[in-house]
Amino acid sequence: MLEERLISSHLLDEDDNNENSIRPGRLSEYIGQEKVKENVEVFITAARERKESLDHVLLSGPPGLGKTTLASIIANEIGKPIRKTSGPAIERPGDLAAILTNLEPGEVLFIDEIHRLNRNVEEIMYPAMEDFVIDIIIGKGPAARTLRLDLPPFTLIGATTRPGLLSSPLRDRFGINCRLDFYTPLELGEIILRAARILEISLDKEGAAEIAGRSRGTPRVANRLLRRVRDYALVKGNGNIDFSLAKWALEMLEIDECGLDVMDRMILEAIIIKFSGGPVGLDTLAASVSEESDTISDVYEPYLLKLGFIQKTPRGRMATEHAYHHLGYPLKGNLQGKGLFSDE
Repeated sequence: MLEERLISSHLLDEDDNNENSIRPGRLSEYIGQEKVKENVEVFITAARERKESLDHVLLSGPPGLGKTTLASIIANEIGKPIRKTSGPAIERPGDLAAILTNLEPGEVLFIDEIHRLNRNVEEIMYPAMEDFVIDIIIGKGPAARTLRLDLPPFTLIGATTRPGLLSSPLRDRFGINCRLDFYTPLELGEIILRAARILEISLDKEGAAEIAGRSRGTPRVANRLLRRVRDYALVKGNGNIDFSLAKWALEMLEIDECGLDVMDRMILEAIIIKFSGGPVGLDTLAASVSEESDTISDVYEPYLLKLGFIQKTPRGRMATEHAYHHLGYPLKGNLQGKGLFSDE
């Protein structure tokens, strides 16, 4: 179910080529995250003045907010190439050693999902980040010896959606720590209008604002919704996206004015109807909507918590008054017979 979810903030197959074509290349083109941009610009300028490599950078935040894009922008701003990989792709210490020894002076190494690095691999990162050296063990048993290799100065940019899973020794070696947060509807509207210009989509400000309001504070979702609304505009309209067309298309896609889709509403209705508003345990809730517990906690819950629709308590999840109002349920009384779980 997760792969097919239109408003998933995780990268889908269809996103890859489209995102590359509309990604900004400079800090001046990057919309939103003003504090992060301001700090990064200062650090880059200072490193340039000192004629040193930029300190290692940790980018954290929910998926779809532009961590990979910002890493590429940092490389562009310092005028160095970027080499991209991910934590799961580096399976053995030798894989990382091969990458590090092939870096050019000042080059940027970007590791996505860095919290998923193997612990044996992670230990090689410590001297590499701190002293620009790596220790390679040659041979086995009593005959084994350590060979120390010097590395050129480089900048490591790590991206993670779960900074709490990073070990303290690795986290402490990042000199620059940037936390990306959800975007405002106004910022998303600007991002959508910029993407529409690049993709040559006819879109007015009101239409962009309607899409932005249902994009869950995430540029990746906003750009994906823009492409789907464009399809409706071409097939069911005259190719132009205004407020009315955008609203109708998003309703056809079953995405409501808060950006909730069918599964979000199923979770809320399960808590309200099946469990009388809660509290309900995560595993029980997951079973009631036929979804994995990890998917509920990692994918659906963060946005519902951000909106204030659910509460996490020691006894389980509870629906808030906002959830009742949003779904149109009375706070008291018999709720059976209404909504997704009714027999009607």
